[in-house]
Amino acid sequence: MTERDRSEDIADAVLAIDGVVGLHGGMFGEAATYLPGRRIAGIRIGEDGTEVHVTLEFGVAVRETADNVRSTVAAMVDGPVHVTVEDIVRV
Repeated sequence: MTERDRSEDIADAVLAIDGVVGLHGGMFGEAATYLPGRRIAGIRIGEDGTEVHVTLEFGVAVRETADNVRSTVAAMVDGPVHVTVEDIVRV
């Protein structure tokens, strides 16, 4: 069995937030955590903080939803959390 990575816990918490419809790998797929045999798109944990790239549902309050993502992830990691809204889609 593969050990669960912190990035997977972060991804699950972010996807549970109302208005978040998905994680986004960025324009070139660069926003990701690479693990043995798998990749967690939209989450990148680095020395300068944690990046979270999301796709939101059309009609949600973008700033409030991004703030919710930021505070949720900040409770799980040390350091700053940078949230990027990559796309907004109709569901």
